[in-house]
Amino acid sequence: MNESKVDFLYLSEQDMIDAGVKDMKGCVDAIEEMFRLMKMGDYRMGGANGNSHGCMVSFPEHPAFPNMPKDGPDRRFMAMPAYLGGKFDMAGMKWYGSNVENRKKGLPRSILMLTLNDKDTGAPLAYMSANILSAYRTGAVPGVGFKHFARKDAKVVGIIGPGVMSKTAFAAAMAVRPTIDTLKIKGSSMTSPSAQKFADFVREEYPQVTNISIVATEEEAVRDADIVEIATSSPTGDPSTYPYIAEEWIKPGAVIACPAAARFDDDFILNRARTVTDNIMLYEAWADEMPYPAYETIPIPAVHAMDLIHDGKMTRADIDDLGDILVGNIPEHRKEDEIVIYSVGGMPTEDVAWGTVVYRNALKKGIGTKLNLWETPDLA
Repeated sequence: MNESKVDFLYLSEQDMIDAGVKDMKGCVDAIEEMFRLMKMGDYRMGGANGNSHGCMVSFPEHPAFPNMPKDGPDRRFMAMPAYLGGKFDMAGMKWYGSNVENRKKGLPRSILMLTLNDKDTGAPLAYMSANILSAYRTGAVPGVGFKHFARKDAKVVGIIGPGVMSKTAFAAAMAVRPTIDTLKIKGSSMTSPSAQKFADFVREEYPQVTNISIVATEEEAVRDADIVEIATSSPTGDPSTYPYIAEEWIKPGAVIACPAAARFDDDFILNRARTVTDNIMLYEAWADEMPYPAYETIPIPAVHAMDLIHDGKMTRADIDDLGDILVGNIPEHRKEDEIVIYSVGGMPTEDVAWGTVVYRNALKKGIGTKLNLWETPDLA
């Protein structure tokens, strides 16, 4: 037997679909197990504290070299490595390039690939298309929050920013709260094509959602909603421009998922809202890595909470971590009708978790193309 031979599995986007990457219920289950493992400490990410979102390559506004890319909206390359233990027991890295100008070419803003590696040798096990995988794991993270914080009989969802992140978050909401029958969508305008496409998608995929409306304001989207998803493409830098949600709009007992820019009054955050993070150490890593105030760079509410801690207005004990709830360290609900602001930061452990499940499905079903790295390495 040639132990030095290395083969790996290539999975195209269609291969990923055939292997079940769009199984949202399975994705929510995988991400929930990932959070439990992370709370136990059976994982590693990059950075000094092992919790970094990733390593980003950005570009200058005025490059000194003619071929160097210049800065622009979402113009970057990003490497996101992680190891996740437990039943996953897998190392991997998501790598992507991002450029808003891609849309003029009929391409997604970001083009993502995931590599899975043998944890001992580092040899590649799989190289897979990761756009759909990343979208589904991004939606599943709010889904875990909806499962544990939303009313059991939740009926109304408000969407602010009807893009891909909100589409998969809504799919996750339907997976964990099938009682949902009403959807309110706030796009860039009442005639926003993205809002209409979102409504059409829901009508086709979820005919049980019988009340669908496109609304003009954030207030209309939030009022009476049991679940709110805020995922707009907002420029960073000036928090006063981030989507604002007033406390009086929010239904008692609502959960508000924030994977992107969102703004609330400090008095509400400090005194009445319940702040929950997907992984508080991720936000501590951002606080270390980014210049203060970090909220100007990363517009997620829990990043603002880190700035409030820096200012002495809040303490770490004022923030609950989802993993602590999942392993039973703290209660699922601290009080009746609490309003939960749930920050979603995005972590490579999520890609490794769902990517591992889909990869193993592909192996069982004989999906994908086996590629050879080498029979015997030339430089061993």
